[in-house]
Amino acid sequence: MVFSEKLKTIGIFGNDYQAGKQNFIRDIFDYLQKRGTEVWVEQYFYHYLFKTFAFTPSIEGMITEMPFPLDMVFSLGGDGTFLRTAAWVGRQNIPILGINIGRLGFLADTNASEIIETLDEIFKGEYRLEERSLLQLESSCHFHDPYNYALNEIAALKRDTSSMISILTYLNDEFLTEYLSDGLLLATPTGSTAYNLSVNGPIIIPQSKNFVLSPVASHSLNMRPLVIPEDYKIRFRIESRSKNFLVSLDGRSEVFPSGSELYIQKADFTIPVVKRFCQNFYETLRKKLFWGADAREHEK
Repeated sequence: MVFSEKLKTIGIFGNDYQAGKQNFIRDIFDYLQKRGTEVWVEQYFYHYLFKTFAFTPSIEGMITEMPFPLDMVFSLGGDGTFLRTAAWVGRQNIPILGINIGRLGFLADTNASEIIETLDEIFKGEYRLEERSLLQLESSCHFHDPYNYALNEIAALKRDTSSMISILTYLNDEFLTEYLSDGLLLATPTGSTAYNLSVNGPIIIPQSKNFVLSPVASHSLNMRPLVIPEDYKIRFRIESRSKNFLVSLDGRSEVFPSGSELYIQKADFTIPVVKRFCQNFYETLRKKLFWGADAREHEK
């Protein structure tokens, strides 16, 4: 999908781990100002720029609440910043460009060294959009975060040093199994390279119409990750000897009482992610995970 309308308004989100990147951040604001673009900045990030760098860029205004009518949003940081930005954007269908000034970066995969070239392409309309699916959570217990969606994964996890938990799992109301483990993840293709990857779950191509169930430190070694269609409805019933457990949506965690049920399905909206034409998922795997690289070369 190619998005070629003229960009008139840009929103910028960032984090506070960028003390060594101030020149790069200034370059982005200078570029947008020269373009005559209306720039809106997340209030927290704007105050950070002022307090840390004494930098007060010329902007149209600050983003303090939703909705905000923008043509595109820039996320300056790593994948964590991108997830927070996606939660702000929600169902507004605003494309997000992830600019990596963090570390690994699968979502934020535009490097700082490529930013001017990337912005030139974007303002020419030379880019594509990838529509990324999300998960929606409902539960028998109230979830206090009003944004009950996850771009990466929804996880049920034991708390700290407590005993493993029991997770009765149903797919389309048919019983699948009982997971006895430290937790269980339901991940999207986007999230397959995040927490899911660290628990030996499979990598799923972003365009796949699937989700994956991956146990965390399962009590039985034969309990393996399971790929399921994205249109399935999933239900968990979680029991814990410690009387409670954690529910995490992209790292936003809350404590739920033992016996709670979670109802999860695909969200009815997607997050449009900006990608350069020269970028593809396979290249990202090669660059980020060193697929095909000879480890002996790194030892020289």
